[in-house]
Amino acid sequence: MELNDPIYVAGHRGLVGSAVVKKLTALGYCNLILRSSQECDLTRQAQVEDLFAETKPRAVIVAAAKVGGIYANQTYPAEFIYQNGVIASHVIHTAYQSGVERLIYLGSSCIYPRDSSQPIPESALLSGPLEPTNRAYAVAKILGIELCRSYNAQYGTRFLAVMPTNLYGPNDTYHPEN
Repeated sequence: MELNDPIYVAGHRGLVGSAVVKKLTALGYCNLILRSSQECDLTRQAQVEDLFAETKPRAVIVAAAKVGGIYANQTYPAEFIYQNGVIASHVIHTAYQSGVERLIYLGSSCIYPRDSSQPIPESALLSGPLEPTNRAYAVAKILGIELCRSYNAQYGTRFLAVMPTNLYGPNDTYHPEN
């Protein structure tokens, strides 16, 4: 990638996305595409398509997600599975349609079974029941991973899913209930 190649960072205001923007900027990348959820609602396919048509990204980093703690995940499971599932579907499919060269999708360590051996091998995916407190979120993240695998297999894309094991830092949100 060239330093002036357009790179779209979805979720640039969140914990991971803001760290990615900071690192890319420090490395000299100068054509970052940054849109808030008010500017581009990733749950709306047409808005995602319009963004990609307008900005023509060569690379995409998908750090956007509806996130929350145990209380929020247990109280709003439909919102977590729907919003995260459609964000993954819309962004990954539009990236393919738009000829994006590379995509990184951020998964979550919660995709692994609750009782996995430690350290958790990648092969443990789908080998047992998920943690019930965030199952809907985990299933949506598994969808994003499988979308990357499937698009790579069928279309020869270079879409990569990565699993951060644990996250904390600037721009994290701490709410006692959510």
